[in-house]
Amino acid sequence: MCQAACVAGAWLASRALPVVAAGEVQRYSRSLLVDSHGSPWPARQLKQGEAFLFNYPYTVSPVFLIAFEHEVKPAELVTENKQRYAAPAGVGPNKSIVAFSAICAHKLMYPKTEISFIGLRSGGRGEPSHVIHCCGDNSRYDPLHGARVIDGPAPQPLAAVLLEWDASSDHLHAVGTRGGEMFDAFFEKYTKQLELETGSGLRKPSSATVVVQPAASYSRHWRSCRA
Repeated sequence: MCQAACVAGAWLASRALPVVAAGEVQRYSRSLLVDSHGSPWPARQLKQGEAFLFNYPYTVSPVFLIAFEHEVKPAELVTENKQRYAAPAGVGPNKSIVAFSAICAHKLMYPKTEISFIGLRSGGRGEPSHVIHCCGDNSRYDPLHGARVIDGPAPQPLAAVLLEWDASSDHLHAVGTRGGEMFDAFFEKYTKQLELETGSGLRKPSSATVVVQPAASYSRHWRSCRA
């Protein structure tokens, strides 16, 4: 009896966002984040304000992984289809680690091996300290508030990737997504290109482990958006 009462009390005390409707939380395989040698990537190893990437929930769909200095609160957002959802709060020792799909919600640009036109950059005047900026269409997202759109033609926020943090081991797992996914359009648009780049099945799910890399290692060149 206490469990239900305690959960309800905690919900009210924290002023948590409304529970999202069925279908807005998409569960995928539970994948442990590891380094290039296969060792679990400690949450405390993430450098604050620096972008890292891993592929999830498919082997070719990139995700931004970012740790901030301060706690990241949940944010209530809306998809292009007018579906309300709660972007998750940060996880980790400081509740400051978040992850978002690195597929732009407008032109579907994403970090490629050779070059990336979408990345984490310093915010401009009147913007948050860091923004996810796509040079392809000048869409800008606020990763401190669920990757909401703060400028540009993007019709919705970047989809959030749900993370779980184990305090005893300091390990991170990706377990699903929340918000407006772009995977169908992404695979349709880039079928041939992805086949050439990866040589594997396009919708191959991520395995039990996914490799985390610094952004500089994931793509050889990051477009500055200034040229």
